[in-house]
Amino acid sequence: MRKVRRERSISWRPVFQTCAAKASRFSSYASRGIILALLAGCAIPHVPSRTVYEDPVNFVRLELDANVLPEWPPGHLSHPAQFSHEQVRRVLMGLTVQEHRAALQRWLGDDSRRLPMLRDAEITTLVPQLVEALRMARENERVTYYMSQPQTSVKRIITSGGLYVKGTELHFILGNWQTVYGISAYGMIYDRRYPMNPIVSKGFDLFFDLDQAMVRQRTSLWDGLLANTKDELVIDLAKVFPRKAM
Repeated sequence: MRKVRRERSISWRPVFQTCAAKASRFSSYASRGIILALLAGCAIPHVPSRTVYEDPVNFVRLELDANVLPEWPPGHLSHPAQFSHEQVRRVLMGLTVQEHRAALQRWLGDDSRRLPMLRDAEITTLVPQLVEALRMARENERVTYYMSQPQTSVKRIITSGGLYVKGTELHFILGNWQTVYGISAYGMIYDRRYPMNPIVSKGFDLFFDLDQAMVRQRTSLWDGLLANTKDELVIDLAKVFPRKAM
């Protein structure tokens, strides 16, 4: 367990001004690729966060939720939240992923099998870290997770996303699931910086094994066409743990 730290955010205007100055200074003798690398590398702001756990290939962080307004308490998240290791393990083991099928495909009976979202080793790693993260989280912070399997020095398979508690509901976000990510020639690493954002178009739906605990959400037609309807799964914890005071 590493010591919790806080990363500073970078405002956009000074960053762009600095990058533009660098590009101008080096344009007389730098190649176009170097200029693009300077602009792209400098223009990505850091997300304010606190690291709860990190090893060479995985991490769990607390990230500031910009949608939560400090002056409006009804919008605050229900953090910190207390969960046992057994309860978090139960939730993680119940999460499944299914290849997305359009309505016509489902009507014709073309349905794929649901697969566990996480491997046993990933669950073992995540359980104690998520318990600690939820215990430490503030009312305006989400928990983010990132699990990866390096394939080569520039390619890895990642599963990442986030979660937060609001009332008796657990919101679970799956940004990437077993997604192959290749580090570009300019070294820009989006997957670790934004774990809740999908790197490629999502082709999966997220489910929980206790159907009656899943809270139905309103989605648009475009969400359905783009397979984004179930990327944030809402679980009614009162139905999963009826004896736990939520």
